[in-house]
Amino acid sequence: MSGHSRWVAVGLFCCFSLSNYLDRQLLPALAPEVRREFGLSHTDYGWLLAVFSVSYALAAPIAGALVDRLGLTVGAALLLGAWNVVTLWTGVIATAPALFFARALLGALQAGGVPAAGKAVAHFLPVSERALGTACTQVGLSAGAILAPVVAGLMLPWGWRWAFVMAGLAGLLWIPAWVWFTSKLGSAGSVSDSASASKASVLVDPRAWLLAVANVLYMSLYSLWSNWTSVFLVEQYRLPLAVANSRFAWVPPLAANLGGLAGGWLAMRWIGGGEAAEEVRYRVCRLAALLALPTALAPGMPTPAAATGFIALSFFAVTAMSVNVYALAMDVFGPTRAGLAVALLTSSYGWMQAIFSPVVGWAVEHFGFGGVCTVAAFLPLSATGLIGRTVKRHAKG
Repeated sequence: MSGHSRWVAVGLFCCFSLSNYLDRQLLPALAPEVRREFGLSHTDYGWLLAVFSVSYALAAPIAGALVDRLGLTVGAALLLGAWNVVTLWTGVIATAPALFFARALLGALQAGGVPAAGKAVAHFLPVSERALGTACTQVGLSAGAILAPVVAGLMLPWGWRWAFVMAGLAGLLWIPAWVWFTSKLGSAGSVSDSASASKASVLVDPRAWLLAVANVLYMSLYSLWSNWTSVFLVEQYRLPLAVANSRFAWVPPLAANLGGLAGGWLAMRWIGGGEAAEEVRYRVCRLAALLALPTALAPGMPTPAAATGFIALSFFAVTAMSVNVYALAMDVFGPTRAGLAVALLTSSYGWMQAIFSPVVGWAVEHFGFGGVCTVAAFLPLSATGLIGRTVKRHAKG
């Protein structure tokens, strides 16, 4: 496959990931309005995030295996179409129980998004380019997070519901573009694997579980700023929601884009220089973990601009780490098992967020953001030990 075609495929999955995260992040961007309409406390909002996360975690391994079985052409189109329909439905929901159910359904459907993007990267790109390819799909996720507060701000004059309606309709446009591309590409767009034994081997491989636990630790920081940035700015600095979103909340996701690209580029450069891919990814993760430590300082900043700068640095670091951990999973398990391998990381993220979100909600309600940020700052560093053990096990074969 030509370099042009494989990067077009990655570009399409960047857009795929954008739809995934835009639909997901509209709720955090509109949280104060949604909470007010449905009478939800901070703790209730934490449980609303947890409902999504439990569903996401439960469905991820099934969704990853399904993408491996159906192939990218069918699997990705079905998943994206279904979650955008649920996003449309969210725009007309009238009760809090229905909102909880919609978030659970959205979580189950979006659980296949990251595994599908990971399988695309593993299939279309060589080892040296996988972290950069993962960064490109992460750019889509971060772009969705950037757009969420923007779309929320634009739609607020007409009511928060219109943000969900417009996002759902826009996301459906991806399907014809992807089907057209894969029809031109031929069989390369339909990657499937019926080797059930090889999939079972992922589930019993200690390397997969070491990476999954590491993912729980460092992605706690990612979850914090993905779901609580707007709330942090509104409550810590008494900003109106529209001001928090339009001036500040879009900056950290932009920094996450840059972090993913920096982590991917650095890995590609070092691997291109002849160093072992796994050792390179481990080194980038250690550097990123050190860069995340100033997260603890964010709540003490005197201005929202300064706090946003520290949040942006935190997001930059954790995304540089993430693209290399996900690429490491692809390196270890290969393209045919990439869907399920990445799905285990996705599932671990969902379980973490299911527990982490209500705890954060309770802690913020009773103590503020200071303690939360201090604990979260050290979690990426603790994850590097598990990543190092994975690399050593892989080196031993």
